[in-house]
Amino acid sequence: MSVLVYIDTADGHVKKSSLEVLTYGAKVAEQLGTSVEGVVLGTTTEDLSALGKYGVKKIHHVANEALNNFDAQVFTKVIAQAAEASGATVIVFSNNLSGKAIAPRLSVRLKAGLVSGAVALPDTSNGFTVKKNVFSGKAFANIAVSTQVKIIALNPNAYQTIAGEGTAEVVALNAAVDAAKIKVTNVTKASGEVPLAEADVVVSAGRGLKGPENWGMVEELAKLLHAATACSRPVADAHWRPHNEHVGQTGVAIAPNLYIAIGISGAIQHLAGVNRSKVIVVINKDPEAPFFKAADYGIVGDAFEIIPKFTAAIKKLKGVA
Repeated sequence: MSVLVYIDTADGHVKKSSLEVLTYGAKVAEQLGTSVEGVVLGTTTEDLSALGKYGVKKIHHVANEALNNFDAQVFTKVIAQAAEASGATVIVFSNNLSGKAIAPRLSVRLKAGLVSGAVALPDTSNGFTVKKNVFSGKAFANIAVSTQVKIIALNPNAYQTIAGEGTAEVVALNAAVDAAKIKVTNVTKASGEVPLAEADVVVSAGRGLKGPENWGMVEELAKLLHAATACSRPVADAHWRPHNEHVGQTGVAIAPNLYIAIGISGAIQHLAGVNRSKVIVVINKDPEAPFFKAADYGIVGDAFEIIPKFTAAIKKLKGVA
């Protein structure tokens, strides 16, 4: 019996969301009186033993180059073997793109109950109940899971990463790896200093900026805050910004600690993708913009006047010329 955490990587590096699920998985294991183990697929340049500071005791590593390219069907079969090897009764994923692709498949394969979009530790006082987001984050539901094996997909940024001390034992897992049915012919990486899905701070803008030529001030502000840049759907559809920056119900769903929305009215589809942000700051010249109802802080005014002053104040605070 153990808790198994899928440790997601990109270009050989462990993703920030994986550190969250490791911390979460360690706490679940503590609740159940067992240990937490991890599984890493593909080759990596990381010192996996150092992940022990997040509570994981053992890491099963399938260092097969065939797993360097993501294939949900292949990954599902390998993780099922890792679950069997570790005797896992609870398996934890991040509810990111790869987690959303693997967890449901693994649920069917293991006949395991699945709770996706979890936002809190399970309640194990009377069974096994997990709190999750429903209706695009407008409400919560408590889901009771009674299957022998349970799968949880934790929403990114829903649980604080806690680093302590310790090292993990890294063991090679000799798993059977099927030939991938998907062939990767080309990889085009999204530009930007900070990956949008991993960002703690996101600076986003909409049609209120009037054109792509005005995005320089958004990028400058984002750079000062070590933030990712994003945009509303109309901006992406108009090709002012790349589609990978589109956040919302039909774009990327994000949950940063701080979301700054500039010149975005706040249509319901946009709110559905950003309402898990810890703090929302809205800058809009329309005092009736719907976004102000969801904002923690709001500034009514022209972005072309406010953003330069905002940027100058941050530069002064940071001592940047």
